[in-house]
This record gives sequence, structure tokens and C-alpha cells, in this order.
Amino acid sequence: MLAVERRQAIFEILEEKGSVTVVELSKQFDVSEETIRRDLTKMESSGLLQKTYGGAFLNAGMHLEVPVDMRVHTYVEGKHVIGALSARLIHNGDTIFLDASTTAVHIAESILDKKNVIVITNALKVAEALAKAPGIKTICTGGTLRPTSLTTVGKVAEMAVGNYFADKAFICCDGIHRTHGITDANEKEAEVRKQMIRQAESTILVVDATKFDKTSFVHMADFQEFDALVTDKEPTEEWKATLHEADVDVRWGDGAGPGTGA
Repeated sequence: MLAVERRQAIFEILEEKGSVTVVELSKQFDVSEETIRRDLTKMESSGLLQKTYGGAFLNAGMHLEVPVDMRVHTYVEGKHVIGALSARLIHNGDTIFLDASTTAVHIAESILDKKNVIVITNALKVAEALAKAPGIKTICTGGTLRPTSLTTVGKVAEMAVGNYFADKAFICCDGIHRTHGITDANEKEAEVRKQMIRQAESTILVVDATKFDKTSFVHMADFQEFDALVTDKEPTEEWKATLHEADVDVRWGDGAGPGTGA
């Protein structure tokens, strides 16, 4: 296993457990404790965790943003499922917004064979993925570059989005909570996403199962602003009831079709 792959795996363990020890990681990955300490030091320098004596814990402040180079390799299977399900909602001739999320990259990779589709995005990695698709016209918003996420934000990006109307917007977030709604870690990213929601005829929330019951830094939207939700795993009965009350159609990755709770 490469060092970068090991660090990504360590981060996923932290996401699940909240804390780790050097000893358990050394045994799990069959490397020396010194190697694990170097991994944790490098991850701490990126703001991903807090080192402690003999281990580390997740630096899970509400404003925490994981760099895109790490996010793109986490929860890949779930994001791939969401990408495939979302692609079924995109038809030849559609104009769509894809936001600045790694989930949007998976959606882009799932629609490369579509024809006469226009994609408007503020994500460089989404644009890069779509460069391989001859049947798709990609419009990039411009704006201020955020190096950690490889996205563009600010008034220029918001104004660019506001110049277009789309059939559908696919919107991700950092947390969804039955009480607090849909939240994001970055205010500027949230403003671009809000503009996409306003400019789209239909809005689809795309979130993997790890985002449920979490609250991030800034409120972005309420459930009533979305027509559908696409996720990788079947939501709990409580979540189904919440989404049904908001009239949100739900699709998940085990063969479920259209219809809340289908």
C-alpha cells in the first residue's frame, strides 16, 4: 500500500471511530509505529487531525474542509453508486448544474456517453472529467480559485451561475440533519450552490450515507427546496418520514426506484 493510500484509509477510520492509536494502526497496516507517526504528523499539518500521545483524534470542527485530493479517494464506492443513479436522471438535451463536490465528479464520469448535454460547473475536476465527452458542452463559471478544493467561488462565480437556467441541479453538502437542514463547511461554496438551486427547474440533493445526521458550519438550504435525494444506502425509517413530509423523492443504491421510500 502506498503512503497516500494508507493515509486515506487512516482518515476513513477516523471518520468512523473518531480516534485511533499508533499501536492499532501499526498492526492493521503492518508497518512500523514510526511510519504511522510520520503519517499522523503529515495529516496533522494538513489540518485533518489532532495528534495526541500515542494516537490522534479527528479534527472535526464544523468548518473543517478536507482537501480535494483526499476527498476524491474516500467513500469511492458510495459516490460511484450515486453517480450511476444520478446519470439515470440526466437525459440527452438536458442542461445541468454540477457543483464543486467529488460526488459531482462521479456524476460527470457517469454521463460521458450522453449527447447534446450542457454542464455548468465551478469545479475544475468536474470540467476535467467532462473534457473526454464529445457530446457534452462544459461551461466553467470563473471566479476566485480555492486551491484546496480546485473550485471557483465569489461574486464572479455567483453571477456566472445566475446568467444561466438549467433543467436540473445536482447539489452536495457536508451534512444533513432532520432539525438543522442542509449545511456546508464553506460559506462561499454554499453561496454558489444556493444560486444553482435558484436557477434550476429541478433540484437533486446527492449525499452519501456518511452525511446523514451531521451538521456543518453554515446553513445552505431546507429539504423543501429539493425535488429528490439520491444516496448510496437505504435511509432509516425516520429519514424516510422526514423526506416524505418535505415531498422529496428518494432513490438509493440497492435497486430502489422513484418514489419516497420506494
